[in-house]
Amino acid sequence: MSLRIYNVLTRQKEAFVPVAPGKVNIYVCGPTVYDYSHIGHAKTYVSFDVVVRYLRFAGNDVLYVQNITDVGHMLDTGEDRILKKARQASALPMQVVETYARAYFADMDALGVRRPDISPRASGHIPEQIAMIEKLLADGHAYVVDGSVYFDVASFPEYGKLSGRVIEDLEEGARVVVREEKRHPADFALWKRAEPEHILRWPSPWGEGFPGWHIECSAMAAKYLGETFDIHGGGIDNIFPHNECEIAQSEAAHGAPFARYWMLTGSLTLEGVKMSKSLGNTLTIKDALARWRPEAIRAFILSSHYSSPVDFSDEAIEAAYKGWQRIWGAVNLTRDQMRRAAPFEASAAVTDMLTAARAQFIERMDDDFNTPAALAVLQDVTRQVNTLLNEGGPQTLATLETIDAFYRDLGGEVLGIVPERAESAADAAREDGLVRLLIDLRAEARAKKDWGTGDTIRNRLKELGVVLEDRADGTTWKLG
Repeated sequence: MSLRIYNVLTRQKEAFVPVAPGKVNIYVCGPTVYDYSHIGHAKTYVSFDVVVRYLRFAGNDVLYVQNITDVGHMLDTGEDRILKKARQASALPMQVVETYARAYFADMDALGVRRPDISPRASGHIPEQIAMIEKLLADGHAYVVDGSVYFDVASFPEYGKLSGRVIEDLEEGARVVVREEKRHPADFALWKRAEPEHILRWPSPWGEGFPGWHIECSAMAAKYLGETFDIHGGGIDNIFPHNECEIAQSEAAHGAPFARYWMLTGSLTLEGVKMSKSLGNTLTIKDALARWRPEAIRAFILSSHYSSPVDFSDEAIEAAYKGWQRIWGAVNLTRDQMRRAAPFEASAAVTDMLTAARAQFIERMDDDFNTPAALAVLQDVTRQVNTLLNEGGPQTLATLETIDAFYRDLGGEVLGIVPERAESAADAAREDGLVRLLIDLRAEARAKKDWGTGDTIRNRLKELGVVLEDRADGTTWKLG
């Protein structure tokens, strides 16, 4: 079966046929860098990391572009997110941008998310955005009002085709000034005039100002991927207005389809509630990584389909972690036995089993990147591998290398949950020694009736995934 993708634009699963055979151009809406990235960002970018990994694994030449929004992302109040953060931190806007852009890439690196081929910034592509706006004005798709430029949605009859929104049903915005400026409530800003206090500003044919949020993606996608490219990705929360506006302004400017396939990740809730700073229930990637291994977080994300909504909870990630531990345990056992195995031919039965499993894995990934089903294949193979290695006696080096290659290719190269290096005996001894040292310090504190220090050590270890068990013969530990 060849790759099939659910296309949000057509609302059906379609055979994937790239514009140029063997070459895939993909654009994914990146973060607005005004704060630390949260676990919802991890869901989107881990999901598309696997999409890109699999496309390359399948032999495609992939050009992956993911933007950085560092200007123009407006709040409902009309305030720029980055300017608001800069005022709160008493910092320059580009200090804010650099701080959180670096933090974002550090988080992605820690999660094993491979960096995009190009990470263009909105502020670095102002000329391209201005040129596109000028084209829209020349073709009658936009109009100028007192230094601001708006897209005229009435000039693009297909507006709403991605989200299903009907122009006539759209409610007017709450900002009276904007409502008075615009011809239609659904018209959106391509360029905004800069008020005297606005720091981020650039010269333009309409006066000093700054670009709207949506125009950046259209301009940068066209610059690096062409007027029509293969896949546009992002989160479902941005389907309207952001993605809808991208389509309208791009197709109006170029007279050609924008993206052929639209893939949007489902939303993520935290303990059943949508994440919100006002509710105090956000979970940053940094905080998540302090509690769980990156492979556990990836396994949790990939245990649900990229397009499905998912709820993040301790119970859910612990279940994913235990599933990952089983796979990693089989990998470590395989690599440990490889060091002592005799160099004879591979077992035909094992080779046949892994060949069939590989074909099944590919079939499931070809079905709209069905990672939960692909993970199930790895879990099934893991059960068979554990039985073989624990009960089947010594295996030949070639057999063990075949098993290891299976995990490296599918679990490592595609899903990114199997590290390249197995945990050595020295690593395990070092880890045990460090935990034992903390157990001894806790015992000393308890002997002095310093219960607070003892509880702090236990709780901090638990936060790191290490569970202490007090028994009659002493304290033991395990990964929770």
